[in-house]
Amino acid sequence: MSNMLNDPHTFLELLKEQIEQNLKTHVGHSDAPVMSKSDAFDLSQFTSKVQFEKEMNEQGLMVETIFHNSAPPILYEQALKHEKGSFITSTGALAVSSGRKTGRSPSDKRIVDSPVGHWAFTNEIWWGKVNIKLNDEAFLTNRERAIDYLNTRDQLYVIDAFAGWCETYRIKIRVITSRAYHALFMQNMLVMPTPEQLKDFGNPDFIIYNAGCFPANRFTSGMTSSTSVCVHFQRREMVILGTEYAGEMKKGILTLMMYAMPMKMQLPLHSSCNVGRENKDVTLFFGLSGTGKTTLSADVKRDLLGDDEHVWSDTGEL
Repeated sequence: MSNMLNDPHTFLELLKEQIEQNLKTHVGHSDAPVMSKSDAFDLSQFTSKVQFEKEMNEQGLMVETIFHNSAPPILYEQALKHEKGSFITSTGALAVSSGRKTGRSPSDKRIVDSPVGHWAFTNEIWWGKVNIKLNDEAFLTNRERAIDYLNTRDQLYVIDAFAGWCETYRIKIRVITSRAYHALFMQNMLVMPTPEQLKDFGNPDFIIYNAGCFPANRFTSGMTSSTSVCVHFQRREMVILGTEYAGEMKKGILTLMMYAMPMKMQLPLHSSCNVGRENKDVTLFFGLSGTGKTTLSADVKRDLLGDDEHVWSDTGEL
């Protein structure tokens, strides 16, 4: 080891060889891109990777192989390799199975009633059949169950991205999941950072632990089935158990934005939005899920800004 450190040339060659081997492992091909010595010894990238691994360990996750903001082709390959029944359609889309659940489970969604802390003004929540209370202990039980399951996986998929385009108000989101399809889905739902933004991403503002392949314990306080989708605003976390339907993550982010943005005097909208190509006139289509927002906003004569969820900021940005 001391001889290697005394010879920078040998050290860089060994480091280059190790990184190329890791790339081959992740990409799954022998023709992985060849790296130069400068690429292999990019200190900023190395520091960023070390910080990311530290954050994952602090969150209780000790899985050796983590695909962090992997490119869509890699996620396609991972889904085809590990998720039974996945295939590529004639249009190039990835088709997957969401398991037993083919839609959201609103009756299994819970929000922790925690009136203090960051984003924890739960006295502002309209409690009832839609927003159902959960106690802190039950959430922590589900969180531990989710992390224990994720730690049994051979590989995990992590997405760091933004909810919202406006730099002033956007929220940094981290999604941790055991399915490549979930990661690919959230890449489409969120605003992906540039390499420079990812390097400076820092700690996320909100984390989703998606262990939907593993059931909740239905005897845990507050549970009504083996499915649980619970949000804790004080901890800035969301835990999913017992459902592999990807839309739970999207709706969780909408719930977060509906809760957090009015506190910043910004307007969250459950709507689609398009704009005229000539006059630049903006149209909003409001409605619950399944009422036609996507269909009506998909107009060949207009540009689509988004088909479901937006925050209209005071700067005019969405």
